Amino acid sequence: MSKKLIRFDWAIKRLLRNKANFVVLEGFLSELLFDNIKIEQILESESNQEMDDNKFNRVDILTKNSKNELIIIEIQSTYEIDYFHRMAFGVSKSISENLKLGQKYSEIKKVISINIVYFDLGQGQDYIYRGKTDFVGLHQNDILGLSEKQKTTFLKEKVSDVFPEYYLLKVNQFNDNSKDTLDEWVYFLKNSEVKDDFKAKGLKEAGEVLDIMRLEQDDQYGYNRYLDSLHLKASEVFSLQTEAEFKVEERKATEIAIKSLNKGLDNEIIAEITGLTIEKIEELRNKQKK
Repeated sequence: MSKKLIRFDWAIKRLLRNKANFVVLEGFLSELLFDNIKIEQILESESNQEMDDNKFNRVDILTKNSKNELIIIEIQSTYEIDYFHRMAFGVSKSISENLKLGQKYSEIKKVISINIVYFDLGQGQDYIYRGKTDFVGLHQNDILGLSEKQKTTFLKEKVSDVFPEYYLLKVNQFNDNSKDTLDEWVYFLKNSEVKDDFKAKGLKEAGEVLDIMRLEQDDQYGYNRYLDSLHLKASEVFSLQTEAEFKVEERKATEIAIKSLNKGLDNEIIAEITGLTIEKIEELRNKQKK
């Protein structure tokens, strides 16, 4: 048995900002980061505003945990070829926005960027990727470490602990076969469902907080509008892709037709080869004569 729930991308913008519901986000982050994550507060930035606008395909939430780390959760529903660049921009902006004028560089907060995408990004077979910064020796192939004094001063164990860390969840690449509690969360992110036997942290609470039937009437209306907007966006993307593919095919057919005209083939044969109309081929023939 499973229960259909509100999509995580809408809930994270509307419901999970409430401190009473932090347990859901904490559960997700704890499973993903293999740590016991406690959220202290939701931070606001220029890219993390709760606004009723058309930014339905992008959802950002910026949190600070009990370790004084910044955690960005961003969800992207539709394809963006430069999404990697946007990940880098989001982290850089969070770092700069949270270092006040006059503060030491050592007060820069560690940033963990979690990106949930519903399209195929890059090339890879896995559905969860982690990226971090290590400095590797060009000659000795060793990993550059912190000195003992730096470890004591900054309360860090590794150089990579200072730099941003990235997580990328390619949700649609998951095969729905949940082998562990993290997979249970990925299953929920993909299907908006929680099975009765799921045991991952936060999912039981998600099953209660994100129950569609418990939404207030205004929220139900807003959620349905959001779902409609996703369908509309998907249709727009499909239409643009189809139109682009059609133009490419038409261009190829035109090129073949011109070569066929140069070889002296008649209109009927060219039409059969290319799929172009006799009228279009005659138009091309007239242009060739000029």
